[in-house]
Amino acid sequence: MTGVLLGPLDPATYLTHPLHRVERAWMETNCYADLWIEVLHALGAEPVACLAFTLALDFEGDQWTFFKPPLTDLNLLYGIDVQELNLWRPLPDHVAEQVERGRLVLAEVDAFYLPDTRATDYQTQHTKTTIGIHTVNVAQKRLGYFHNAGYHALEGEDFAGLFKPPAAPEQLPPYVEFAKLDRFQRLSSKALLTRALKLTREHLARRPGSNPVGRFAPRFLEDLERLKSGALPSYHTYAFATIRQLGAGFELAAHFLRWLEQQGEPSHTATVEDFESISQSAKAMILKAARAVATRKSVDFTALFSSMEAAWDSGMERLSSRYPP
Repeated sequence: MTGVLLGPLDPATYLTHPLHRVERAWMETNCYADLWIEVLHALGAEPVACLAFTLALDFEGDQWTFFKPPLTDLNLLYGIDVQELNLWRPLPDHVAEQVERGRLVLAEVDAFYLPDTRATDYQTQHTKTTIGIHTVNVAQKRLGYFHNAGYHALEGEDFAGLFKPPAAPEQLPPYVEFAKLDRFQRLSSKALLTRALKLTREHLARRPGSNPVGRFAPRFLEDLERLKSGALPSYHTYAFATIRQLGAGFELAAHFLRWLEQQGEPSHTATVEDFESISQSAKAMILKAARAVATRKSVDFTALFSSMEAAWDSGMERLSSRYPP
């Protein structure tokens, strides 16, 4: 069965959105944001229009915001209604029914069974991630799904592993949503811009009250020492929750501002440069920190943090002046 609105898709010929094809510092951001970029692209919509939420990124104490397109934004811009799927029977049965209704099912699953993660998690480690299920054949154990930067398929033992029943009755079920596409809309460029600007003002009003990079700096240095001593989990998981979300988020914010320019908004060149600077500095930081953890040597991050702090201040000052609440 396949979602009616999306129609048939072939992993072998599927062409990803330009955001996942152009040269970028962060080719992938997080599973949920990347998934929606591809779903909207497959629907023939412009996903960059929904990226205003990146302007509110914050340091949350032990991580940077795990940024996601807010469901209210998806509804306003594209008419997509996302609801939680209440699991009261086996997940494959729910998936089959919702897909038959023309809906996309977004499910938390184990990347251990996802062939597209062959270079990282597939058949090597158990990692939570979110996929967008587009097609399913329960009898033949086949699945077509969106994940990260593309569209993929799995079958057989991977299907069985992905949907295996809980090991124990007390094990919690996964969190699952379904996207209702029956009111999906492709707005005109003018209408899409008007709504995107409304969201820009709303998300800027939610931006951190103090510089989040400045608040991140001392915690990062503390965490780095603990990573070097082995007191924290692996550097990869730490870097994903912190540095990657910081860098990837501001890279998407820069793309969003470029899109606003393309729709006729006055130049955002200086702010784009600020946000790209944050992204590039985070890329340098993730590599330097990895070396520091591996060698257990001291590394000076002062210049990187200073440049990112200054870029956040100047970029946000320009944007908040141009787009007051």
